Amino acid sequence: MNMDTLLELLKRVSNGEIPVDKAADRLKHLAYEDIDFAHIDHHRSLRKGFPEVIFGEGKTAEQIQGILSRMTAHENTVLVTRVDPDKAAAISRKQPDAVYHADARIILVEKQPSDITGKGTILIVSAGTSDIPIAREAMLTARAMGNQVQSVFDIGVAGIHRLMGHRELIEEATVLIVVAGMEGALPSVVAGMTASPVIAVPTSIGYGVSLGGLTALFGMLSSCSSNVAVVNIDNGFGAGYMASAINHT
Repeated sequence: MNMDTLLELLKRVSNGEIPVDKAADRLKHLAYEDIDFAHIDHHRSLRKGFPEVIFGEGKTAEQIQGILSRMTAHENTVLVTRVDPDKAAAISRKQPDAVYHADARIILVEKQPSDITGKGTILIVSAGTSDIPIAREAMLTARAMGNQVQSVFDIGVAGIHRLMGHRELIEEATVLIVVAGMEGALPSVVAGMTASPVIAVPTSIGYGVSLGGLTALFGMLSSCSSNVAVVNIDNGFGAGYMASAINHT
């Protein structure tokens, strides 16, 4: 339940359109709801402007569905991250309005499309085609949170002339998310082209000494461009969420 929904409910009570007991029933789980295997934070929309996001990895399809069904009773938009295809298929059978984005491993339920409430455009850039799944996770998150999002894929430093062909998009973006594996050089280059904040996302793509993304992470943390901040390895969701927070400030 977000602030607009709460105000509308209180207004309808004030006007006599909804009995007090009915309103109380809708608000009884406002703080949290205990469903044995999870304590669902229904208050998060009011505190933070977006519902609790379900992390699917490590949960069974039944647990995800149990949480999802309770959340969709209260929320317009619910996001589930890190869901494999088998779990997604099982969930979709019980939740027909759940849309699975296989490349990003995200389930998105939207009763109606989210309004664009962000103040500018979030640009999402991937260094390589192999980085697209993490970039897509960031993109879907940012879009679900009410942002105008654009994307450019496969413009890494191995062919830096490709990056220069998108200079105008980079300069106009309010926030940028740059996703890269290997040595993780792209965020520093992009940040040197714009005054806007750049959120760097290291991915686990790479050979040998890439060390599952640690080399890219260390490179991004060591960036000489001062407008770079870094999230965890493969954390496209975290980057999309942070970019939205910046874009709503």
